[in-house]
Amino acid sequence: MSATTLAGPQPVRSVAINTGPALGAGALLLGGALLIGQAVSPRQAALYLLGAALGLVLYHAAFGFTSAWRVFIADRRGAGLRAQMVMLAVAVLLFFPVLAAGTLFGQPVQGLVAPVGVSVAFGAFLFGIGMQLGGGCASGTLYTVGGGSVRMLLTLAAFIAGSALGAAHLHWWAALPHLPPVSLVQAWGVGPALAANLAAFAAIAGLSVVLERRRHGRLVRPEGAPRVGLARLLRGPWPLVAGAVALAVLNFVTLALAGRPWGITSAFALWGSKAAALIGFDPASWPFWQAPAQRAALEGSVLADVTSVMDVGIMFGALLAAALAGRFAPRWGLPLRSAVAAVVGGLMLGYGARLAYGCNIGAYFSGIASGSLHGWAWMVAAFFGNLLGTGLRPWFGLEVERLPRQTGC
Repeated sequence: MSATTLAGPQPVRSVAINTGPALGAGALLLGGALLIGQAVSPRQAALYLLGAALGLVLYHAAFGFTSAWRVFIADRRGAGLRAQMVMLAVAVLLFFPVLAAGTLFGQPVQGLVAPVGVSVAFGAFLFGIGMQLGGGCASGTLYTVGGGSVRMLLTLAAFIAGSALGAAHLHWWAALPHLPPVSLVQAWGVGPALAANLAAFAAIAGLSVVLERRRHGRLVRPEGAPRVGLARLLRGPWPLVAGAVALAVLNFVTLALAGRPWGITSAFALWGSKAAALIGFDPASWPFWQAPAQRAALEGSVLADVTSVMDVGIMFGALLAAALAGRFAPRWGLPLRSAVAAVVGGLMLGYGARLAYGCNIGAYFSGIASGSLHGWAWMVAAFFGNLLGTGLRPWFGLEVERLPRQTGC
C-alpha cells in the first residue's frame, strides 16, 4: 500500500463480513474458553477472552507501534506516537495508585519492574531494528498473524526461536553492569511520579505536533469512517485514541485478573524452549528456567501459563476482527528479500525482548505503567533501533511509507 494524499489514508471500503472465518473465530474463542475453564480455572478462561478483546482492539484501531514510529521517523507524522502517549497517560492514572496500595479488589498486585543496564539498552535497540525488518512489534505480530498476514507467520516463528535463544543467554547479559530495579512510584510517591510521567507524555506529544507542523504546516486529518454507530464498533475502523484508551483499560483489567500487567514475549520464550526440548536440547538446564515458578511453567501445560493463553486469545480476537471487517484475505506470495527480513527481524525481536526484560508491551507499555525506570530506558533505546531499522528497510525491498496506514503494524 502506498501513500495516498497529504490528508491521510483513504477510507476503508465497506464490505461484507467474512462469514466463515468469523464463525470459526467465534468457535475457537468459545471452545477455547470452555476448555481452559475446565482444564485450569474460570479466571484463566477469562484471561483468554481478555486476550481476544485486546486482539480485536489492536486490529480495529490499527494500533501499531512499529508503523507509528516509522512514519514519525520518515516524515514527522505523529498521530500514532501521540496516541501512545494517551494510552500511557490513562494507564499511569489507573496503575500508580493501585500499585502503591499493593492490592486491587483484595488481590495482591505488582508491576513489571526490571533492572536498567547494558542488557536492556542493547536488547531494546536490537528489538527496535527487528520491529522495522520483521514488520511488527510483539502485539503487532500477533494481531497481524490473526488478521491473516502470511509474512508475519515467518516473523512470529523467528520471534519464538529468538526468544528461546535469548532465554538461554540471558544469564550472561544479566551479569553485565546494571542498576537495580527502580520503581518511580515507590521512590517518589504516587503524586510526584504521576506528575513527572504526565509531563513527559505531554512533552513528547507536544514535540511531535511541533515537528509535524514544521514539516507539513498542519496535522494529518483522519478520513471519515465507512461505518457509524454499532456497525463501526463491531466492524471498525476505530479512532486511534479510542484504541489507546481501550488498551489502557484492558491492561488494567489484566492487572486485576492476573495480579500483574499485560506481557507477551515470556510466552514466546516458553514455546521456543519447549520446542527446543523436543529436538534434543536441554532448556531445563538453562539458568533462565531454574526459579521454581519458571521451572513449573516449562514442565507444565501452556494452558496454565497466563501469557500463553492471552497471546493465543489475541490472535483469535484479531481473526474475528478481520473477519467482521471483511478483510480476512491471506496472500501466500512473498518476495525472497521480504521473507529474509521477516526471519532476521523476528530473531532480533525475540532475542532483544529477552535481553531487555520485555517488548513494546511488557517493557514499554506495562513497564512505564508500572513506574519502572527500565520502561523509559527501553523506549529511548528502541527508538534509536527504529531509526536504524527504518533506514535498512529499502535494502530488503520494504516500503518506508510517509503516511499512517489504516491497518497493519
